[in-house]
Amino acid sequence: MTRPRRRQARTQGGRLAALFGRPRTPHGDALGPSSLGRRLRPRNWPVRWRLAATSAGLTLIILLVFGAVIGKVATSRIRDDFNREVQGAAQTLAAELQIVYTPLGAIGRGPRLNDFVRPDDASARVFDVNSNLIGHSTNADELGLATLGLSTYRGDRVATSVIRGDEGNPTGYVQYGRSVAHLDSTINRLWLFIAVGVLGGTLLASFAGLAIAGRAMRPVSALTATARKIADTGDPSRHMPEPKADDEVGELAITLEQMLRSLDAARAEREEAMQKQREFVADASHELRTPLTSILANLELLEASLREPGRDDEQAMIDSALRSSQRMTRLVSDLLLLARADAGRSGSHRRCDLAEVAGNAALEAAPLMGDRELRVDNDRPLWLDGNPDELHRMVLNLLDNASRHTPPGSIVELRLCSEDGDAVVEVSDDGPGIAPELRDQIFGRFVRGDGPADTASGPGSGLGLAIVGAVAASHGGSAAASESAGGGALFRVRLPLSGSQRSASLALDRL
Repeated sequence: MTRPRRRQARTQGGRLAALFGRPRTPHGDALGPSSLGRRLRPRNWPVRWRLAATSAGLTLIILLVFGAVIGKVATSRIRDDFNREVQGAAQTLAAELQIVYTPLGAIGRGPRLNDFVRPDDASARVFDVNSNLIGHSTNADELGLATLGLSTYRGDRVATSVIRGDEGNPTGYVQYGRSVAHLDSTINRLWLFIAVGVLGGTLLASFAGLAIAGRAMRPVSALTATARKIADTGDPSRHMPEPKADDEVGELAITLEQMLRSLDAARAEREEAMQKQREFVADASHELRTPLTSILANLELLEASLREPGRDDEQAMIDSALRSSQRMTRLVSDLLLLARADAGRSGSHRRCDLAEVAGNAALEAAPLMGDRELRVDNDRPLWLDGNPDELHRMVLNLLDNASRHTPPGSIVELRLCSEDGDAVVEVSDDGPGIAPELRDQIFGRFVRGDGPADTASGPGSGLGLAIVGAVAASHGGSAAASESAGGGALFRVRLPLSGSQRSASLALDRL
């Protein structure tokens, strides 16, 4: 087999190709409703995830700004409260203390410093007017020079207040200090709580956004699933899910439903028109056979009457007209068979012997082989329910195809056997064979081979192997092309055997 090519459709040929052949891509793949849908861009994140991420991002930004403001204000408030407490404690202690000056020196009187500073783990130091230390609490920290107001010294916040006598004159100073470590720990805990709140709020916003988006996108997912089923099955008679709410998604569902109903109506109208066209072609092909048969009969009679000497020119014209009429008859028969198959009007089936039918087809094909050798391996009956005329045509087309696409001297073999309850018809040759990527196309309509191995006179119609596939399908079987043992083409047709012989074949295969 040489490389098959698609014949250019011209006038009526283009209409016939549209009627009998399903459109295919340049690579030979049949165009289906979902062939283009599979050529999709890489998928992004689902919409619900993007909505949830957007919601979480916005929430995070809002919480960060809010947390920063709240943290700043709370930190300032805590520091101010701490400073006021330290300064208030120093002023209270200064109000309760008295310093009495004696010849022996200054003496402080008032509350016990240890009792005053113990609740806050603070430190207190008392000085006279000359800044001499006259008393301090136990284990008091060094608080630096006695400077009025607030100051920080070695990790302590220090407040210094004046101690006044009964007449209001300064008699000394008191220092009160508290460690800022507790203040810093409190502020750090505050920021930690704010950070945890921000993260927790973001997570909650993510989950809430995901749940809300999932709930919002659930009707869209249902619409997508239904649309995908329609694309996979090519059946627009399915219905879209009914919307539960009168919103944008509900409006989309109603619009899609209206579109599907329009497509379904258009499809039904188109199928009805195509069915009428198929029936017309089948009827027209049938009606054409009667005048063609009459023309052939008259031409044959005329040919017989012109066999007298000296009438060679008339004889040549009659022979040419007879060959053209015979070719037209074959083409009409091919079109009739395929049109009936498309219209579901296959011939009547009856019990017949496939081996006998194939043998008769081999006898008819033998004169067409020329210099090729035809071998037949057909030694057992194969009973099945079928149309003998169609089966005869199927085997004849396979043999005719082998004779057309093999060089002189080739061996063409017809073999029949039973396998797994099916009758198997194999036609093989040792010619050029078929390229693997073309084997699925070879049973298409209006596909033919042209090449150096084609030796048959006149171009083929491109319907021979299409008829083989149509006959096999109408009998519940299949046809396939592969490579033969000799490197040529191998055509294999499987047809189910009748009930009794099928059981016997299966039992024999088990042995």
